[in-house]
Amino acid sequence: MFDKAINAVLIDLDGTLVDTLGDFELVLGTVLSDLGLPSVSHAWIANTVGRGSENLVRSMLTEVGAPELFDQAWGLYQKHYLAFNGMTANVYPGVVEGLSAMQSRGLPMICLTNKPLAFALPLLELKGLRSFFHHVFGGDSFERKKPDPLPLVRSCETLHTLPHRTLMVGDSSNDALAARGAGCPVVLMRYGYNHGQSVEDVDCDAKLHNFLELIPLLNGQYAAPYPHTAKTGG
Repeated sequence: MFDKAINAVLIDLDGTLVDTLGDFELVLGTVLSDLGLPSVSHAWIANTVGRGSENLVRSMLTEVGAPELFDQAWGLYQKHYLAFNGMTANVYPGVVEGLSAMQSRGLPMICLTNKPLAFALPLLELKGLRSFFHHVFGGDSFERKKPDPLPLVRSCETLHTLPHRTLMVGDSSNDALAARGAGCPVVLMRYGYNHGQSVEDVDCDAKLHNFLELIPLLNGQYAAPYPHTAKTGG
């Protein structure tokens, strides 16, 4: 499947591991209500998430005609997201089993998301996924977010792996573009968000329906890179 054996895996969060659209809908609806503004639709949220929380809040305010309220809305968003984080989110089928299978093979994994780290870590803990990852990096962990390749390059450096032997698993063109820029192979999940667009035309190495489908792709393609280190939050 891949040109070289895979040494490590980088995995997106929203739309890949966990369905969080309900959380976004609850948080954004509460922020807009606090500001006395009209709500945005579920479909609009699905088309907009994935480029970072600041972008989501700015886009929301532009959608409802109040871009000048960003500072107020951003403060409310952070407050409400911490309160509602994970309340309606669900882990996708096959995720726990797939992560367990990779962990049992000794394959080091990083959760690499555009979600702020302060939101990503509690969500992973709440859903019982944190222990699978050697590190978790959020949208505020580096100077730039996906689709810039920088977060993937830095993640590879953290795990001491070469990009062409480090698999990116995501659900959107952001993940694919970042992986191509970094030189990583990339697999996309068809069930995710991808800004409301189909992933069928996105350049990647494979498109899967279930997270467990990763395991056959990795069979015979895996080589452990280094002795494991302790898990950290950053």
